[in-house]
Parts: sequence; C-alpha cells; structure tokens
Amino acid sequence: MMSSGSISQRHFSSKAKIGFLLACLALLLLSLVISSLSSPARKVHAAGTGYWHTSGNKILDSNNQQVRITGINWFGFETSNYVVHGLWSRDYKDMLNQIAGLGYNTIRLPFASQLFDAGSTPNSIDFSSGKNADLQGLNGLQLMDKIINYGGSIGLRFILDRHRPDSGTQSALWYTAQYSEARWISDWTMLAQHYLGNTAIIGADLHNEPHAPACWGCGDVTKDWRLAAQKAGNAVLAVNPNWLIIVEGVDIFNGDGYWWGGNLMGVAQFPVQLNVANRLVYSAHDYPADVASQPWFSAPDFPNNMPGIWDSHWGYIQRQNIAPVLLGEFGTTLATAQDTQWLSALTSYLGTGVNGISWTYWTLNPNSGDTGGILKDDWVTVNQNKQAFLTPIEFALNGGGGVTPTPNTTPVNTPITTPISTPTAPPTATPITTPTPLPGGTCSVHYTVTNQWPTGFGATITIKNTGTTSINGWSLKFTFAAGQTITQLWDGVVSQSAGAVTVTNASYNGTIAPNATVQPGFNGTWNASSNPAPTAYTLNGSACTIV
Repeated sequence: MMSSGSISQRHFSSKAKIGFLLACLALLLLSLVISSLSSPARKVHAAGTGYWHTSGNKILDSNNQQVRITGINWFGFETSNYVVHGLWSRDYKDMLNQIAGLGYNTIRLPFASQLFDAGSTPNSIDFSSGKNADLQGLNGLQLMDKIINYGGSIGLRFILDRHRPDSGTQSALWYTAQYSEARWISDWTMLAQHYLGNTAIIGADLHNEPHAPACWGCGDVTKDWRLAAQKAGNAVLAVNPNWLIIVEGVDIFNGDGYWWGGNLMGVAQFPVQLNVANRLVYSAHDYPADVASQPWFSAPDFPNNMPGIWDSHWGYIQRQNIAPVLLGEFGTTLATAQDTQWLSALTSYLGTGVNGISWTYWTLNPNSGDTGGILKDDWVTVNQNKQAFLTPIEFALNGGGGVTPTPNTTPVNTPITTPISTPTAPPTATPITTPTPLPGGTCSVHYTVTNQWPTGFGATITIKNTGTTSINGWSLKFTFAAGQTITQLWDGVVSQSAGAVTVTNASYNGTIAPNATVQPGFNGTWNASSNPAPTAYTLNGSACTIV
C-alpha cells in the first residue's frame, strides 16, 4: 500500500508541475501579446500624418488613414499687398491660431505669379506693439514660408492656389501676354522644389477658375484646360511626386454653362491623366444668388433642386468613385432667406465625417466684396451665423480639435493701403441684353460702405427688382458728391465722368428676376474727409427707391 501510495503521489506531483508550467507559458504568451499591442509599432497613428494621396474617391494620409479637407481660404498674396490680408491690424500667428481654433484643418492660400517678381514689395503689415515682428524685411515668398511654417507647427495643412497671373485681375486662361504658360509651369516647379519635404503643404491648385475661351477636351492646346492641367501637374510631380494635384473645372461644357471653374462635366469623357497615380483631386466652385442670379435659384422646387444641379456638374465624380472632389470655394453674405436655404442645402450635400466631400470656404477675409467673410469687419469677431453651418461638417486631424485662439485685444488699425477684394468669378457667359425700360418705382438701391482707410474705401451696391417682371439688362446711374472715384469694380462695368457714374451689367448678371438682387461692388478713392453716399439712383432711366 505504501509503495503504491508513493507511486501515486509521485504521479500527482508530476502532473501538477506540468500544469504549473503550462500556466506559466500561457501567462508569458499573454504578456507578449499585451506588450506587442502597446508597443510603439502598433500604436494608432494620428490622422493626417505626412503627405496625402488618393484611392478612388478617398483622400488618405501617409499611413493610409482616410482624411478629409475641411478648410478656409485666406487671400491677399494674389493682390498688390503681396501678403495675406488682415496683417494691417493683427499678428499672423494670432490669426492662424484663430483659424485652427475654429476647427478648420486646411488653408487654401491664393497667390499671383507676380508675387515672385522683383519689385513686388509686400505692404500693409503692422509692426507696432510687437505684432508681426519676424516678418520685417521679407519678400513675398519668405512671408509665405512664415505663414506655412507656423501654421504647420499647429497642425494646419495648406493648399497653394495660383489664383491669377498678375495682382490686378483674374484671367480666363492659365497664361497671359505678360505671364506665359512656361512661366506658370516654372513658378509651380519652383514652389514644388522650394517646399520639398514640407508636409504642411498637401497640394497645388493649378489655376483658379478657368473659363471661356478655356475649354475641356477640345484638343486645342492654347485653350484646352484639361491638357494644360496634365502638363503642369506632371511637371510638379516630377519635382515632388507627393503633392496632390488639384484641377478645377471650366465654365462651359457642351453648351452647359455654370460658375467659372465649377463645371466638371467633361471629366466623364476626358479625365485628367497624371504620370503619378493616386494624386488627382478635382475641384469646383459654387455660389448662391447673392453672387449672381441663375435660373436654378428661381425654380419652383428650390432648394430641393440643388443636389441634382451639384451632382451633374461636379458631385458625380465623388459619387461614382472616380476621384475625390474638393469644393474649393463657396460663400455667401447670408443676407437673404434664399442664401440661408442655399447654404443649408449645400452643407447637407457635402456631408459629415470622413466620407463627406472636401471643402475650403470662401473666405476668412471680411473684405471679399461678393460674400464677406467668416471674420467681421474688425478682422477679429467671428460671424457666428456662418460658422454655425460649417462647424458640424468639419473634420479634425490628429485625433482632436484645433488650437484655442488667443483673443486679440489690440485696437484695429486702419489699413495702410487699399485692401483689394478678390471678387468671386462670374458664371455663365450669358450675352448682354438690351436694357428693359422700367416703369416708375420698380427698383430699390441699398448703398453700403464696407471698408474705409485714409486713401480709399470699398462699397457694395445692392440693386433689387421690386417689380413683377424681369429686368433684361440694366444700367445704374448715380452721382458722387464729394469727388469719390471708382478704381476697381466687379459684377458690372463702370464708366465715370467727374462725379457722374454709370454701372452696367456684366455678361453674366444682366437679368434681374422679380424680387431678386444684383450686388456690384467696388474699391475707390475719397478725399479722406467726407464720403457721403449718393442721394439718387436711376435704373434704365427710372428712379429707384433708396433703402
């Protein structure tokens, strides 16, 4: 018995030891698994890391995580100030902090080729009270470096937008007599080389708002924007194969007219073909009736008709998984109920979350004559009515929100030089029609000075058709009483003799439907003492009510 018992006890001890060893092995394996899951190699990377690329209709970061561009335009480098606007009253870091704090992840940064010319001297920067101290003495490209480097350090990304060739006007084609196609391409390859390795810049918007005579797919190399975009895009990618190449549309394709740069219907038949795969993003611009009247705004099913309009002109590219779409410009004054309906419908169409359509809102600047900005005229206060539409469709990078902005308590200074507004592109090239004579009392005019500085001012004229029939072609006349002179006008054509001014419709806004408005805007000079509004207006020879 004892022997048997001893043998049984020995067998039991061996089994216990084996069980113990198996338990230890299991614990060891479990600890290895836990360790591997928590090791740096297995961490989840922050969204937006590195350069970005595409896959179908998605934009992915360098770790193949899906991201979405939700940003804002900040213009000025494309004007004769040769620097972003607003620095006449605020520090650039303060403004970038505010942009990030509002939840935008990207800035579309317009520039003109003239920025890089010798003699294009940046101006209108306030250096008092320690503001912008590190910007003194820098040229335009060096100022751009400062904006991008600090913005990148707080998590912002940038799209460079060749907005126009010279600092005065936009151009239909990507070249002019003064700035050739070769110069356009060389500017882009210079920038691609200059910013090589700087992952704060994610893309190149090759040319802003091409329009007639520009075409898409016509085969004429002097006018075919699609061929030019391929040529420039491939030149950029040969220097920096990591940039997104952003290609806007035209205005007319197969007789269908739309906003400048907003018509991408030709992509279905004539897609852009780049030498580097997964780098192409198509971009459209879209605006409401307060920029220019369009037939779809007066349709009986507005705003329910708008998703179909957007889908047919540019949204189908995203929906059909052809490529990502960036709505590079859209904006509104929100001055009417119709504007609000339009913006509500559009933000709903763009969608929320990572699968929504990418966008950059026009604009941060309050001195955009067509739309105003996210900032009010003091360049500090946020227009919360506009921001409320955008916040729900923003996409945060790096797993969190933006930087909390530091309030600017410095008094706003008067601009040093004329802050030139960048007017939004007009739409369809509708022929100018003969003005319709108006019966008395069928128009109203509201005149607003939007900005003023020692040598000049900006203003908007809102013309409303208060009658019951459409106005087909219009000519507004008024007289300045204090020697004011219009130096730049958009959304119309101006002539002036002494104080007498005539503003006639542009090719795209000649028709004013009943209860609809047009809003020509301008920059001008005044005597720095008195700047009264005109006291009488006639439209097509009939007196208008002043409101």
